[in-house]
Amino acid sequence: MKILAFNGSPRPQGNTAQLLQTALAPLEAAGASVELVQIGGEVLRGCTACLTCRKLQNRRCVFADDIVNDCIAKMIDADGILIGSPTYFANVTTETKALIDRAGYVLRGNGNLLSRKVGAAVVAVRRAGGMPAVHAIHDFFLSNDMIVPGSTYWNLGIGRGEGDVQDDQEGLNTMHRLGENLLWLLQNLHQSSGTQ
Repeated sequence: MKILAFNGSPRPQGNTAQLLQTALAPLEAAGASVELVQIGGEVLRGCTACLTCRKLQNRRCVFADDIVNDCIAKMIDADGILIGSPTYFANVTTETKALIDRAGYVLRGNGNLLSRKVGAAVVAVRRAGGMPAVHAIHDFFLSNDMIVPGSTYWNLGIGRGEGDVQDDQEGLNTMHRLGENLLWLLQNLHQSSGTQ
């Protein structure tokens, strides 16, 4: 079982990364292969809707000067995907949005390559505005024919300064349960399909 997580925060050890690690912990404990990819702070160009990915059918974006094509290949190979972002003006970071837009065009336009994989959002927020970020990520998953598990609350952790989310016990509990639900869902999907 392969789990892929993207950190859309420019802070590699910030609140978003800590929330992602909390969600990943139950999966790692169960023996899943887990990879955390840092996209925040990278220079990622936005989608231009040129449609070249759909014309060529090569599972790649025509722009090959950043990490997006590597991220797309990792998504195709993963069983479960987490996308994490801090809340920037009531939405995801520009790097997260660029990944969503470009990967979405490629993956949908090349035969819905994420169909029936499992995905969930992880969002860090200072106080308010986090739900549009959750929705942006979940909309990416849902429009790619993916399965989105829930948790005991919305997938948010509250904190401003680096490490402040450690004081949000409800947020940490929500992330841990999200990881457990991802694990349970993936195990049951694999069992019903006869794969490992």
